[in-house]
Amino acid sequence: MPVKIPDNLPAAEILTSENIFVMSESRAALQDIRPMKVLILNLMPNKIETETQLLRLLGNTPLQVDVDLLRIHDKHSKHTPSDHMNNFYRDFDEVRSRNYDGLIITGAPLGQVDFTDVTYWQHITEIIDWSQTHVTSVLFLCWAAHAGLYHLYGLERELLAKKRSGVFRHQRVHLPVPLLRGFDDEFFVPHSRYAQIPCDQLAQHQQLQVLASSERAGAYLIISENNRNLFVTGHPEYQKYTLRDEYQRDTQQGLNPEIPCHYFPDDNPDLEPIARWHSHGSLLISNWLNYYVYQMTPYDLSDMTALTPWETR
Repeated sequence: MPVKIPDNLPAAEILTSENIFVMSESRAALQDIRPMKVLILNLMPNKIETETQLLRLLGNTPLQVDVDLLRIHDKHSKHTPSDHMNNFYRDFDEVRSRNYDGLIITGAPLGQVDFTDVTYWQHITEIIDWSQTHVTSVLFLCWAAHAGLYHLYGLERELLAKKRSGVFRHQRVHLPVPLLRGFDDEFFVPHSRYAQIPCDQLAQHQQLQVLASSERAGAYLIISENNRNLFVTGHPEYQKYTLRDEYQRDTQQGLNPEIPCHYFPDDNPDLEPIARWHSHGSLLISNWLNYYVYQMTPYDLSDMTALTPWETR
């Protein structure tokens, strides 16, 4: 089934050219179906690139998805045209009275900034708190995963000496968890971050469970006891050249970055990078949307008290 997006969103043309099933608002209005309503809080600088990455994954699921794009503030964006922001993004005041089936909070280029020093930290925590009563399931990505674990569970991250960048091998836990249905024993995921929360620290928290991790990249998938919050410390949404573009950007800025691990053949940045995580990313989002959103959300979103107990599914 398609992901429903505004008629003129730039991602529509890109996704259609890639054979991703998308549907315009005008066409979707003719269908008699209750789509999943997903809100995306986009904290990345290049809004169009990030929204396209996420819509690409949502468009590969078997459910019709109605997407709203949310911005953290209405200040001018250096990397995204103002017309795009004003035409396609909502402010929190516009959605705070609504309920959603799912919420995705993206990463942000704030890996070395203390959470409380982030200029919009109060807005982030307000939205996270709101999500716990207005959203069936929340997916936190990369920086947002650490921010959510800190705000909701008091877990402190550890800053790394160097940026952890590359494509790393991961292992899943062998438990009958719906999120992991169809997962291979081992799979690859891109990471691009400056911090981590040690697996042993996460294991001590009774309200959290680590579902997948990497010997080199650490904890990757962490889910809350009530299945409402899924924390993903990597970037399954990244496209083939995203890590290359980040490496070139950091190099041009004189940051002397290390070459992303296990990404370029022979670690040679002049060679074509290898993408080996797209199937995992699609399966992860599909499982989340099906088992943690669609199977649990009330048909009438105005009644969040009608969430189906997990045990009955």
